Amino acid sequence: MKLLAFETVTSEGKRRHLGALVEGDADSGQIIDLTSASRALLASQGVGKEESERLTALLCPPSTLGFIEGGGRAREHAEKAVEQVLTQGWDKSPTDEVIRYSASDIKHLPSIIQPPLLRDFMAFEDHLLNVFPKLNRPIPDEWYRRPVYYKGNPSSIGAHRQEIEFPEYAEFLDLEFEFAIVIGKGGANIKVEDATKHIYGYTIYNDFSARAIQSAEMTVGLGPAKGKDFIGAHVLGPVLVTADEIADPYVLNMKCWINGEQWTDGSSAKMHWKFEQMIAYASWNEELQVGEVFGSGTVGDGSGAEQDKVLNPGDVIKLEMTTLGTLENRVVRNTPFIGNLEYPF
Repeated sequence: MKLLAFETVTSEGKRRHLGALVEGDADSGQIIDLTSASRALLASQGVGKEESERLTALLCPPSTLGFIEGGGRAREHAEKAVEQVLTQGWDKSPTDEVIRYSASDIKHLPSIIQPPLLRDFMAFEDHLLNVFPKLNRPIPDEWYRRPVYYKGNPSSIGAHRQEIEFPEYAEFLDLEFEFAIVIGKGGANIKVEDATKHIYGYTIYNDFSARAIQSAEMTVGLGPAKGKDFIGAHVLGPVLVTADEIADPYVLNMKCWINGEQWTDGSSAKMHWKFEQMIAYASWNEELQVGEVFGSGTVGDGSGAEQDKVLNPGDVIKLEMTTLGTLENRVVRNTPFIGNLEYPF
């Protein structure tokens, strides 16, 4: 399935949905609302309204995290509901809820909202080979020994087509073009050979970065913090593609354009560290939670820092990956740059 979280505006206010993208792309395709489809399926089976509401809340909630937590039973129920909608041509549920939406009519939400944890790794050697010489430093030997990561703020998740605002402490921004997984099964001390079973799905990830404050923070030996965790900086989506839809996640093309100019032509095939190794390392004497996001780190030439380029207000960033589609954002400045990196309070 290609899961797509979105928002609509009704007479009662904003409403969140979780849908399956069944045709076309995330900007112009057809989406089936899984919650409404579930109610329609259960009604067709003679299930009463109250029981239908209870089962739908368990199996097809309007939340990616809630749906993943439902496990295999939720997935099976949703697939049956989608199949019936397509076969029967249903457009609305028995309670007159819309089942089918055009992607052009909705507002995208992150592919997963407020995951329990965000871990961002450094899997691509090419990225390090491009960056470390600019820092007059060799790649640390330790990078070749273990898949290291930092922890980002799960509340700073952004969405496809969301305008990403410059924080007031950033004169320039940068992107980091990454690939991400969402954990579908928790556990501790997971072996590499078993780790694939813990991957629920894959999505595109743009880890926006405020480089100047990031560099300042990390001289202390901690971070990144404000350099990564400003509002909307961790952009995920637009779709979460379930693992069964991708036979080999390590053969996907990764291309990036800024204002129509191509910056990146990479591939997940260049990952030195695989997600299975990341899962094994992260779960070493530690419990992984359902819904955690693991970022791959930046693909080679997937950032401006590697190419002596920066993002300016108004720039449009377009990331594209095989099967996962296209993630697009525009960066904007709505508050003045404060002109220094001093803590202002």
